[in-house]
Amino acid sequence: MDTDSSPGKGHQSGQHQSGPHRGMAAAPASRRAAVLSGMRQALPIVLGYVPVAFAFGVLARKTGIPASGAVCMSLMVFAGSAQLITVSLLAGGASPATVVLTTFVVNLRHLLMSAALAPALRRWPRTLQWLFAFQLTDETFALHAGRLPSAPGDRRPEPPRAETLALNMTAQASWVLGTIIGVFGSELVADVRPLGLDYALPAMFIALLLPYCRKARRFALAAVLAGVLSVLLALAGAGQWNVIIATVCSATLCTLLPARAHAARCAADADGDRKPDGPDGTDGTDDLNGLDGLADPTGPGRAPTL
Repeated sequence: MDTDSSPGKGHQSGQHQSGPHRGMAAAPASRRAAVLSGMRQALPIVLGYVPVAFAFGVLARKTGIPASGAVCMSLMVFAGSAQLITVSLLAGGASPATVVLTTFVVNLRHLLMSAALAPALRRWPRTLQWLFAFQLTDETFALHAGRLPSAPGDRRPEPPRAETLALNMTAQASWVLGTIIGVFGSELVADVRPLGLDYALPAMFIALLLPYCRKARRFALAAVLAGVLSVLLALAGAGQWNVIIATVCSATLCTLLPARAHAARCAADADGDRKPDGPDGTDGTDDLNGLDGLADPTGPGRAPTL
């Protein structure tokens, strides 16, 4: 009797052979799910990028920039504010050195954004880090700050790399698509200002801010305080500095709130009047529930707050 053809051994051999095939089939499926998840997360950015990139494409063509040059700028520069500033500088006859220096100064904020996310990418290959850094924008940073475990000791699991890269690539693809539409539709638009396309980016940032406001009242307080203070400063004649001043003041004030709450809890402990723990094991500071580590000002989640 041939032992290799026995039912028991044949059944075991079939199991042994089907295992790797299941693993190989599961890997592309999980990678495809991660890519789709990243694309879905980028949808708010897409809705904001396409109209603004359309405006850039129209302005670039009316300034005299070739269609290929405008599209290549969105592919290789991918910096919305810098691209719009470049168009205005070229329209005013600025020298190339002035354009390069202005773009460098405008994009200096990327040093802070990349430094904040660098701990989350320390295990990534160098080439993927370069790709991530190239596609990092204000809007993608707003999303990554809430999904990547960037602080030391952060207990949140790291999202799949395919999901993170798909988010960035979807954002850039929408910017390039909007530029192409604007380039080829520039002859149909005499002036982009009446279209109100400049409202797309503020609306997009509001959509990105809402999930943070739902997680902690502190974030909602910072957003409302910054908005009110910005309007008051603008009415007082602060000019374009109103947004920066209001953001710094409100973020600084609301960042101090956890420290005061922690001091109040310590005082309550001393008096024996501490609030009872909630059902999820957290203490009485319900404004910080849902964000691990923010209740303690020295906790692991303290760094990437605002």
